[in-house]
Amino acid sequence: MVSQCLTNEYAHAHLHEQTACLAAHKHIHSIIQELLYYLFMEESQVIRSLAALAHEARLRVFRVLVVAGPSGLTPSTLAEQLGIAPNALSFHLKELSNAGLIHAERQGRNLLYSATFPTMNNLLAYLTENCCQGESCIKAPSSCQLP
Repeated sequence: MVSQCLTNEYAHAHLHEQTACLAAHKHIHSIIQELLYYLFMEESQVIRSLAALAHEARLRVFRVLVVAGPSGLTPSTLAEQLGIAPNALSFHLKELSNAGLIHAERQGRNLLYSATFPTMNNLLAYLTENCCQGESCIKAPSSCQLP
């Protein structure tokens, strides 16, 4: 009995350690992805991002996902909040996803969409990189930091 309790305790501690390691790995991966993306962001990606946002429904979807933060929202919640038919929403989510502005993550039976903050930050940085001929005339937009 004591042996089984020790085994269960060890398994629980090991699982907690693996979960913490995975969270740290995801955070490091996100930081590396953001740095690489900014270094190599090309005009073609900027054009894809801006084209995806150049539609009223997609712009609204993206803004709601930015407000929602990294936890994201389900398609049904988005459809309800924005008053967009589910089939139309599906199309807009695909377009935003193809542009790299949002991503989906499965959590159990739910699919959660969230903004890809590194892409958003890099797009803003690209657009304001040489503002006012290098003069400090306006404050650069701050990057959105993920917890």
